[in-house]
Amino acid sequence: MESVGLGDAPIDAVLVTHEHSDHIGASRILHNKMLKKTGKSIPFYMTQGTFDGSNEKCRPANVQIIQAGQRFRHGPFDIDPFSIPHDVRDPVAYRVERGQLAAAVLTDLGRPTELVAEKISNVDLLVLETNHDERMLIEGPYPWELKQRIRSNHGHLSNRQSARLLSMAMSPRLKHVVLAHLSDENNTPQLAESAIAQVLNGLDVHISVGRQLHAMGPYEVRAEITTA
Repeated sequence: MESVGLGDAPIDAVLVTHEHSDHIGASRILHNKMLKKTGKSIPFYMTQGTFDGSNEKCRPANVQIIQAGQRFRHGPFDIDPFSIPHDVRDPVAYRVERGQLAAAVLTDLGRPTELVAEKISNVDLLVLETNHDERMLIEGPYPWELKQRIRSNHGHLSNRQSARLLSMAMSPRLKHVVLAHLSDENNTPQLAESAIAQVLNGLDVHISVGRQLHAMGPYEVRAEITTA
């Protein structure tokens, strides 16, 4: 956050998607750092399945249990956790709204679904998994068992699947698409961006590709105000 000019921005809460270590592993460390910095114990929201499946050493002190399909509020934010198909106990993605603005963060799912398409439609900003190029995965160095897991209905989205999902959920409201969770071995930013650009087909939507080791953003979205 400091590297993109947000060093002074507060962290009020954390939304946890599932119990895989690359998503929850630093939760206790982050909680303790924020407690030391601000004197406040910030909540980490997660499902019961995520809590039960997580390593005890990773769990932060302040866990708030949520349920997929049950919206909740934190401060000015209306948060909608929804189920996604992934190979863990009870994974969710999140749609977050504030006033007339909405964003969704969607990674780690094996296939597009009608529910997911509905939840990510009519957002201003979408973080969308584009994990792998199917040909690169098949021809790449991973063991066959791992390739099968990634390609399964509870694995990760390919560029083609992500493009299909975006086409199911497109709306004129969308302004930013951030491509996320790219595999270093099985994808390239160029391939991921090309697949999504074909769906957008010249629309005024900014595409950026997330990087694992470098922060991006911030992204600014504004509500369109209409007058009678």
